[in-house]
Amino acid sequence: MDDLLWYLEITWDYVKQMLPCMVIGAVCFLALLPRRRRGLYRRGLESGPIREAGLLVFVLFCAGLAALTVFPSSFWTLAHWREAFQGLRPFFPITPLSQSVGYIGWTPYFLDSLQTMGSWTFYMAAANALIFVPMGFFTNLLWRKPRWWKGLAVGLCVSFTIEFLQLFVNRSTDVDDLILNTAGAFLGGLVALLLGKLAPKLTSRFQVEVRHGRKTGDPKPAPGTGAGQL
Repeated sequence: MDDLLWYLEITWDYVKQMLPCMVIGAVCFLALLPRRRRGLYRRGLESGPIREAGLLVFVLFCAGLAALTVFPSSFWTLAHWREAFQGLRPFFPITPLSQSVGYIGWTPYFLDSLQTMGSWTFYMAAANALIFVPMGFFTNLLWRKPRWWKGLAVGLCVSFTIEFLQLFVNRSTDVDDLILNTAGAFLGGLVALLLGKLAPKLTSRFQVEVRHGRKTGDPKPAPGTGAGQL
């Protein structure tokens, strides 16, 4: 029980670090909302409230993910900002590529230690996979023509970008993260596909629609339709 409470506390610490970027993401989303709607209107499209809610959740997730991955470790904690303003540590430390490249974990340790991993290793492996589930899920839910490979492709591209950027912010870069992140996104994409099969009317409400109630998949879409756009 004590171990469970400890892991829950660690998880909550990660969530708290996500919140500042999520607030910034929400502000940007709301600020750009009128412009996006005007752009959709010019194309003869509209995005309903359910899709907008899903899109907002996706933006918040992406902002929170960025807070945990592309900033220096513990950057979004009060302790870091307090010590940075006191001159006790750099505000945004940058690691030279010539130094960080030597610490890349090229060996997929996770795959070699499935039978012997401890609870902390398992927690980190599960976290790296689960945190990317929304990436694949919303990719298939919010854009047209969901496909099994979309979550896989988006997860791989996003994870690779994150791992590359981590070379410059003193974060660990290794193959395990790439594999686990991609697997999580792939799983999320499959969940969205399954949901589409089980509840097609529900998932259709997360899609952009042609005005006057006509769906983007109808035979005669409006000229210049860009149905997959934000």
